[in-house]
Amino acid sequence: MTVRLTGRAIRRDAGLYGYERALRRRGLAPVAGVDEAGRGACAGPLVAAAVVLEREIPGLADSKLLTPARRDRCYDLVLERAGDVAVVVVSAADCDRMGVQRANVEALRRALARLSVRPGYVLTDGFPVDGLGVPGLAMWKGDRVAASIAAASVVAKVTRDRIMADLHEEHPVYDFATHKGYATAAHEAALRQHGPCREHRHSYANVKKAAAALTTQEHGDHEH
Repeated sequence: MTVRLTGRAIRRDAGLYGYERALRRRGLAPVAGVDEAGRGACAGPLVAAAVVLEREIPGLADSKLLTPARRDRCYDLVLERAGDVAVVVVSAADCDRMGVQRANVEALRRALARLSVRPGYVLTDGFPVDGLGVPGLAMWKGDRVAASIAAASVVAKVTRDRIMADLHEEHPVYDFATHKGYATAAHEAALRQHGPCREHRHSYANVKKAAAALTTQEHGDHEH
């Protein structure tokens, strides 16, 4: 089933909720938005969220555009006001095993499958998710233009950030609480000094390089 959503039709609905309104007018509710957090990180899990909005969320925006305090507030409001929310966490080891693209798509599918109601339409950020059994639209920068995707981005990011804060307590030398597992200069320096831990994605080039360098260094130390 293909549904045409023209730019002109959407522009008549000003604001972040225009796509959801247009789809509801076409009888395609409930509308689910899905997004993920952690795809580009080299440590920690990938987290996917699916959200069905029934009411507007004050202050909602793409999670990357919100301060941590506003993001936490939006997270609480989404959980309180959304019609349905589902979250899937994919471990670093599973990202290595499946590859991040496959892990990403599978996580989005699983998040949608966990919703208590079957969506009438699905909005995804960036790329389409096949095999859903319902019509959908992949949107460039969808977390900035569709409320349900923005809500999913907030849920996914806050969930993942809290996981990374917990992992920081277990592995403080990497400072996961600050960079959340992304390859910052400080994270790369910690990787070079300490090598990767089990929460790193060992299939990633920078993690492989750090592990190999540490192994070489330890081998040289043993020889001396």
